[in-house]
Amino acid sequence: MPLGNCIYQDTNFLFVDIPGTYSIMSNSEEEEIARDYICFGNPDCTVIVVDSTCLERNLNLVFQTMEITNNIIVCVNLLDEAKKKKIHIDLDKLSDELGVPVVGTTARKKKTLNNLMNIVQQVVTSKIKPNPKKIIYHKEIEDGLSKLANVLESEFSLSSDLSRWISLKIIDGEEKILQSIEKNLSIDLLNNEALQDIKNTVRNEFAQNNITENNFKDLIVSDIMHKSETICGKVCYFEDDNYSKRDRKIDKILTSKKFGIPIMILFLGVIFWLTIVGANYPSQALFNLFAWLQEKLFLFAELIHCPDWLSSMLISGIYQTLTWIVSVMLPPMAIFFPLFTILEDLGYLPRVAFNMDGFFKKCCCTGKQMITMCMGFGCNAAGCVGCRIIDSPRERLIAILTNNFVPCNRKISFFNCNCYYFYCW
Repeated sequence: MPLGNCIYQDTNFLFVDIPGTYSIMSNSEEEEIARDYICFGNPDCTVIVVDSTCLERNLNLVFQTMEITNNIIVCVNLLDEAKKKKIHIDLDKLSDELGVPVVGTTARKKKTLNNLMNIVQQVVTSKIKPNPKKIIYHKEIEDGLSKLANVLESEFSLSSDLSRWISLKIIDGEEKILQSIEKNLSIDLLNNEALQDIKNTVRNEFAQNNITENNFKDLIVSDIMHKSETICGKVCYFEDDNYSKRDRKIDKILTSKKFGIPIMILFLGVIFWLTIVGANYPSQALFNLFAWLQEKLFLFAELIHCPDWLSSMLISGIYQTLTWIVSVMLPPMAIFFPLFTILEDLGYLPRVAFNMDGFFKKCCCTGKQMITMCMGFGCNAAGCVGCRIIDSPRERLIAILTNNFVPCNRKISFFNCNCYYFYCW
């Protein structure tokens, strides 16, 4: 994880940038890394950066983190984007609702970042003591958590906050989380008789109230999202209630069964056509430029009486090989990746994954692989590295193996180049 440090008001700070995530329920490797560091890294303060344009979605992570630690600061970023969309957020009221400091920032404005550092410094030095207002789940779930937490506190001398969070994970039964807890806290959860007895009792009580392992997480997430929705309704004000109406209309077209696939084929077809056909002109220009320079280099070699074997090795060998690769490879990649980046910035790539998810599911894969395959047309290495966005290890491995067969720019360019020289011969 990236590290950085600075000195602010005579205090030395070490910053740890954990992977960006919307949840710490460990559905992906990024979530596991973020969860383990927050739980077991003993940070003095945890700053959660949320998007002001979709606050409700981001509060999910805030409430989950509250279950683990109290020293939380919520950084509401992208206030300039919210202003463009005429979204106003009452930061003071949001702070009262959450029970933790809330700071609004615009990353390009140094003043807002200084405000954030000032709050961080006060939390770290205990001048401000956050008191998070945690989620209260269904009564049956709260009763079960209380019973398990009491046993954890008495058996392993854990804090009440940590005991509550571990109780949630014990009921949830996620093996990876439980293994991390046992490893990092040096406690044995599986072989403790008192804990297992209470666990079985709680699960029996849950079963009587129709709470099973299958719907337990759904109930937890439902409570979190309901609380997030309630808070956003109190602190967010929209000048234009239909601010997202245009986006929703576009979504209906881009993800519709009738138009979604044809539009996707059209967009990708245009990009590939511009990449393959459009790259011929700069490639030819570079080839001519390098050929002209090669002639000058030969003339210079003759002028200084350079041995033929040396000039052939340096100019006909190293220089010519390098310039041919640059002429063939650089233009397609310089065209493809910027165009692909534009699609990503416009938010179209998630729509592509959504449109293709049904087809990929029939092959026991995920629609996210479509995004990595498209990247593979630019470069197979990028297509394979991009597979980290896929949550399932099995689906991720399938994507890595199959993306290698995607014809990237290098293969297409050299194929066209070989055909061209075959034609000339």
